[in-house]
Amino acid sequence: MKTKALWAAIAFQFFILTGMYAQAHWPVLVGVEVSLKTVPVDPRSLFRGNYARMNYDISRLSDEDLDLSMPLRKGEVVYVLLQEAQSGIHEAASVSLESPDEGLFIRGRVRSHHSGQLHIRYGIEAYFAPKEKALALEKTLRHSAKAELMIAPSGKALLIDVVPRQDGPK
Repeated sequence: MKTKALWAAIAFQFFILTGMYAQAHWPVLVGVEVSLKTVPVDPRSLFRGNYARMNYDISRLSDEDLDLSMPLRKGEVVYVLLQEAQSGIHEAASVSLESPDEGLFIRGRVRSHHSGQLHIRYGIEAYFAPKEKALALEKTLRHSAKAELMIAPSGKALLIDVVPRQDGPK
């Protein structure tokens, strides 16, 4: 009886960990590839190791640009509808509290909303890399880079890579 309980506990833990892994990588399996313009941020941390802290144009939105008539509270889930520009980079078209019925969108949480600025976090703000790649990434981010993402139909995003932009800084 104890052996069956032990095996059941092991199996339960295995399925929980497998589910967590599958949920984290779900956008890669069912998602759409998107490129976002990055904003330079210091890419190293003594506490977290070799990673780049990423910031995006769509992380800081103006109320005027998006015609935001609703006040948004910190921690509130929002959906940002994306549109592809001629450069191939996706930009924010609108923000909603409801998941859009059509179109490509990314899900995020409001970090703050004051003084006409909406700050959103998407869960893709850290990019972990080996030491050599993190140092090269530091140079790339200083000039001009774009983030390659996969976005699932639910709006959940996964950061895949950061590459130099071909069209240069803007």
